[in-house]
Amino acid sequence: MNTNREKRKKTAGTFRKVLVYIGHYRVLLFLSIILAAISVILQLYIPILFGRAIDCIVAPGAVDFGTIAVLARRILVLIALTALSTWLMNLTNNRLTYKTVQDIRAKAIRQIQVVPLSYLDAGSEGDIVQRVIADVDQLSDGLLMGFTQLFSGVVMIVMTLVFMLMRSIPISIMIIVMTPVSFLIARFIAKHSFAMFQKQTEVRGQQTALINEMVGNEKVVRAFNYGERASKRFEKINKDLQKYSVQAIFFSSLTNPCTRAVNACIYALVALAGSFMILGGTLTVGTLTVLLTYANQYMKPFNDISSVFTELTGAMACADRVFALIEAEPQTPDPEKELPQPVRGEISIRDVSFSYTPDRPLIEHFNLQAHPGMRVAIVGPTGCGKTTFINLLMRFYDIQSGSIMIDGTDIYSVSRGSLRRSFGMVLQDTWLTQGTVRENLAFGRPDADDKEIIAAAKEAHSWDFIRRMPRQLDTVIGDDDLSQGQKQLLCITRVMLCRPPMLILDEATSSIDTRTELLVQGAFDKLMAGRTSFIVAHRLSTIRSADVILVMRDGKIIEQGTHDQLMAAGGFYTRLYNSQFAGTAI
Repeated sequence: MNTNREKRKKTAGTFRKVLVYIGHYRVLLFLSIILAAISVILQLYIPILFGRAIDCIVAPGAVDFGTIAVLARRILVLIALTALSTWLMNLTNNRLTYKTVQDIRAKAIRQIQVVPLSYLDAGSEGDIVQRVIADVDQLSDGLLMGFTQLFSGVVMIVMTLVFMLMRSIPISIMIIVMTPVSFLIARFIAKHSFAMFQKQTEVRGQQTALINEMVGNEKVVRAFNYGERASKRFEKINKDLQKYSVQAIFFSSLTNPCTRAVNACIYALVALAGSFMILGGTLTVGTLTVLLTYANQYMKPFNDISSVFTELTGAMACADRVFALIEAEPQTPDPEKELPQPVRGEISIRDVSFSYTPDRPLIEHFNLQAHPGMRVAIVGPTGCGKTTFINLLMRFYDIQSGSIMIDGTDIYSVSRGSLRRSFGMVLQDTWLTQGTVRENLAFGRPDADDKEIIAAAKEAHSWDFIRRMPRQLDTVIGDDDLSQGQKQLLCITRVMLCRPPMLILDEATSSIDTRTELLVQGAFDKLMAGRTSFIVAHRLSTIRSADVILVMRDGKIIEQGTHDQLMAAGGFYTRLYNSQFAGTAI
């Protein structure tokens, strides 16, 4: 019982959140209600004119054709006005709905940019895509049905009741007494269908995540013959989706036939009671015709509203997932202060500790002093904390204790934007946006002209394949149009173009052939001249010329010095280096 109460509270809370976004468009909301009222009043007045026309047919040879003709013209005019007001109402509802979901989706996208990376790392990409795209679409469908049918339905019920009471109080009371039956049916169905719609939405998110994972890594799937196991995983999720979808659709599909059955009973009772009243002389045939029309129009909105509640139940389940993203705890606020310019590159790291999870310490009591222009190489076994150190330096993650200073300024006292503008990063994982080569290269410097872009491309040795493209810099590319090595060269060109005061190279040449790597390494040597640089590398031959090499293990610096000093020490670095060049002279 408490669980059901909590679910109802949760649904009501989600609906209130949606209403906040709807409230930004009060004018459209008010206009929709007004148009719904006009449409309903006109629809309800038309049966009165039909009733008068029927009463003009008194007996054979006693038909008032003149009055009937006047009433017919009025009916046609009212039908045209009703159609116009309904069209305008639907137009307003469409605009109101899509403006609302546009704001919600925009808020969700903006939230993705400010939530901590730990939040994104904890969930799957597919599930987040499901929330921003499919769940918002489902919310849109629910709101559109709600605006289109809920407003007009409520107004129809109220106004029909007023018109019926003006015609016959006994029949009106009889219809009102039967009304709660439809409400009870709608409540029963909505209560049982919400849980199913919520489960359906969650499983659909899992399905989207799995598809995204399998399609994005199809080569790996085929290389390890994982296809059959992936199909079995998908089959299980698909069966769960089928089960919850069938249950949700079953309960929601009960709405229409059940309420229609109640409506048919009410219609029959009105016809029976009205017939006896005609025989008693208290009601005319025309008035009974009007009341029968009103009885049908009065109960029909209950069908629509029941369907709306069912649709809104599914929409609120989706909205709840979207708001869970929107309301996720954002990263700590950015100070307005900028990193003082020009940046010299004096980096001081004092007693820094960090862990992704509290029970598993990773980096503990980390200390480092890097002077301007120094080349700092970071080596160590996989999982020792090399990339984590880079993440902390760029403030992708926040340290738990200690301090990181650049030119004497704590990086937590300046904005993330100004900090990251001072670094140029080339990672092992490359990323390109769907656009032209020029747009991809000028990602960090949108104001760069073609001469600067081409010069940077030549320096990074990417111009050789760019100039062979159909339209050179204007060629449209995506993340899958180039080889991994070509993509990495483009990412290197980006940094060459920006020429930031500090550099981070995390396996920056891992996907490039040996000949090109030597050429690019020469370009990097020029670029790193006078710039503080951090180089993460597994191939130790690439960092022999570093000013200082930090050897990390289990989150700590266990050795540091130049290549010659570390080799002479005969410690862990020596064993690591020799393991890569076993059988060769050192």
